Amino acid sequence: MPIRINTKMPVIHRLAAENIFVITEKRAATQDIRELQIAILNIMPNKEDTELQLLRLLSNTPLQVRVTFLRLDSHQYKNTPEEYLSQFYKPFSSVKERRFDGLIITGAPVENLPFEQVDYWQELTEIMDWSTTHVTSTVHICWAAQAGLFYHYGIEKHPLPEKLSGIYRHTTLYRDEILTRGFNDRFFAPHSRYTGVDTADVAANQDLTILAEADEAGVYLIEDKKAHRVFVCGHPEYSRMTLDNEYRRDLSKGLNPKLPVHYYRDDDPAKDPVFQWKAHAYLLFSNWLNYSVYQVTPYELNEIGGGKE
Repeated sequence: MPIRINTKMPVIHRLAAENIFVITEKRAATQDIRELQIAILNIMPNKEDTELQLLRLLSNTPLQVRVTFLRLDSHQYKNTPEEYLSQFYKPFSSVKERRFDGLIITGAPVENLPFEQVDYWQELTEIMDWSTTHVTSTVHICWAAQAGLFYHYGIEKHPLPEKLSGIYRHTTLYRDEILTRGFNDRFFAPHSRYTGVDTADVAANQDLTILAEADEAGVYLIEDKKAHRVFVCGHPEYSRMTLDNEYRRDLSKGLNPKLPVHYYRDDDPAKDPVFQWKAHAYLLFSNWLNYSVYQVTPYELNEIGGGKE
């Protein structure tokens, strides 16, 4: 799929090296189609790595997608220069009147804080409210999944005894659902978090369906069909070396982290990790783009949400 983003973004060169097709503004203007408008609220500290990870996954369909990266108005970014944000990210306040076919909200390293103590919690809840009338389908990843489950359904998160980090084997519970179409009965996906939600709390909500879970990691993929919301409690977007980078970062901070489980060959951090979740990640996001977005979104963007403001 051709990805349409600002062609001055540094990530362009890495995408080109991977043979991922990025379409120019000039060429896009000559195509007689209605591209999908996807917004990404990227609240991960390392912006470029997360951009690359998500753009890879959005590239695996024949649909043309225009990606708009969003930033929070209420948060002071410490890890990304203001010049970079100003050039490549739009403040949420500038797109509030727009509609999008899809929205992705990333995780954030704030799990150990109560939701209400996160400095941008009020704005995030405003975005989640906005998404119900201005977006066809929204994907919430990791901490954002916990935040969405809490805000929309009152499901509390809880601290884990220790950090959950590694590659876990999951079971597909509903093979014929649109998001899990083509999934194997068992598949692998990364997790990296200090908190979680109880399976029983999710299962007790009649609006939510658990589509996949893991014995060691708990619920993984949750859907609310009525509200067009998707919650991914892990990190399928992670690249091969992301958990390695996190592990070595924590080592350097003196946190004495445990090895990510089922990750390094022979559990030896001197050896390359086994990349065993890539196919699942691509399939999950292509299913979402095709079935949860493209097949159901109106042709006229202003009709999303019934045209309600």
